[in-house]
Amino acid sequence: MDHESFLIDGVRVPRFLYGTAWKEQRTRRLTETAFEQGFRGVDTANQRKHYDEAEVGRAVAASIESGLLNREELFLQTKFTFKDGQDHRLPYDPNAPVAVQVEQSFASSLEHLGVETIDSYLLHGPSRRSGLAEADWEAWRAMEAVHDTGRARLLGVSNVSLDQLQDFHRQARVPLRFVQNRCYAERGWDREVRAFCASNGIVYQGFSLLTANRNATSRPETARIAARHGRTVEQVVFRFALEVGMLPLTGTTDADHMAEDLEVLDFQLDRDEVERIERLLR
Repeated sequence: MDHESFLIDGVRVPRFLYGTAWKEQRTRRLTETAFEQGFRGVDTANQRKHYDEAEVGRAVAASIESGLLNREELFLQTKFTFKDGQDHRLPYDPNAPVAVQVEQSFASSLEHLGVETIDSYLLHGPSRRSGLAEADWEAWRAMEAVHDTGRARLLGVSNVSLDQLQDFHRQARVPLRFVQNRCYAERGWDREVRAFCASNGIVYQGFSLLTANRNATSRPETARIAARHGRTVEQVVFRFALEVGMLPLTGTTDADHMAEDLEVLDFQLDRDEVERIERLLR
């Protein structure tokens, strides 16, 4: 296992993902820039409200065409989003059964991204805040069917609570490999969900690590740790995420920050520093 990637079920997963939400007309340019800076994993969704998946696909095609990278090096992750999470630009027939919506959305994702397989396919959050509804299982079973065809290599779920995750884990036929959640320091960096993932072979992906945690990043304690390592506070937060077993996402729009983010693979925090960051806002 090298320090920049690891294997899950034969799929090479980078240790850091570039997130493409909220980029709009800058999506292609920023995704290409992320590839130029060294990112080899990209996260998107077939949800036009917050993502432009087709523009991510154009960045992928341009980067492959220019010889910057090849498809085998790339980890592509996208999502199926229920109608309530969409605007009017739906990637499926809203009147079709959920299973058909998943198949239509997935086919559309392959077209947008210009590929034949998706490395990781996520349910973009259950249809309700607590518990799982029939629609969630319809969607999941349809995702499992896509996985059976080999077109989606790994499956997972995002924006999920511990009880929902436990339900999925218990009843899924194809095991969950990823959970992607917004990660808040004041909630112990989603400790309970992370612990469940760690003990069940699920990789926890953390997003909004900086934007959701301004309180934590502005603490003198974080600044002291950063100064000791000659790093930025942002780098310390991302390194912390790696140290506790997370796969972090960054959505930065700054090329220098992209490069700095990847540099977190090159240093380590002491155990007591990790524990101090764990406890920052407890």
